[in-house]
Amino acid sequence: MTSSPTKSAVRLRLIALPTEHGGWGLLGAPILLGLWVAPSPAGVWLSLAALGAFLTRQPLKVALGDWRRGKRFPRTIWAERFALIYGLIALGAFAAAWFSAARAFWSSLLLAAPFALVQFRFDLLKQSRALIAELCGATAISSLAAVIAQAAGWMLQPALLLWLLPAFQTTTVIVYVGTRLCLARGTSARRAPALLAHLSALAFVGGLVGLGMIGWSVAGAFAILMLRCWIGLLPRSLRTPTPLVGVQELGWSLLIVMGIGLGI
Repeated sequence: MTSSPTKSAVRLRLIALPTEHGGWGLLGAPILLGLWVAPSPAGVWLSLAALGAFLTRQPLKVALGDWRRGKRFPRTIWAERFALIYGLIALGAFAAAWFSAARAFWSSLLLAAPFALVQFRFDLLKQSRALIAELCGATAISSLAAVIAQAAGWMLQPALLLWLLPAFQTTTVIVYVGTRLCLARGTSARRAPALLAHLSALAFVGGLVGLGMIGWSVAGAFAILMLRCWIGLLPRSLRTPTPLVGVQELGWSLLIVMGIGLGI
């Protein structure tokens, strides 16, 4: 590797913290849900491990990008340091969770692994904003609720509901927010896929309610989410500033967590 003579100041925040602010909501919702319905010491350790893994992604992307180009900048050194620190935190917390868990939780991790690998592949290709990458990443991170539940002693089948429900919510949010941002920028985009995604999620949840597997509060939360999608894509709603849209989506995520927590 060659060294770079660049001596410009390193912007540590861009290396140490994720650039996608919406990722904090995607991470927090399944953790909050899992700890709410299945609290345990192992769940707390798993939450810390997930946080460490989540933080590792950004500096690791920076370091891998520099390594692939055969370059070594001052930022590369900092990226390696942050990735190492975050990785050690994640591994240590995961080990503590493994030894304190009431039940093995590897089955949920194995089911989530393919989605995480797809996202990581797109990260390596510098295409992390691709729709398939975002959907796979959201699906993988939603599995945290199921992993936490299994660690607390839940069987796999009921734990999977804690994965599927937030996964439906996060995937619909990604489609909705992407459509809304395109329309707000004046870019041509169809509203139908976002509305159809919400309708499909509501139909799935309604079916689970009909089977007696979950309560009506879950269906109510998803119905409100669909109404939000319809109103949010109206022309007058597109004038809302993008940062405010992100704050609003965080609130809607909390609503879904409450609905699932009360109805599971």
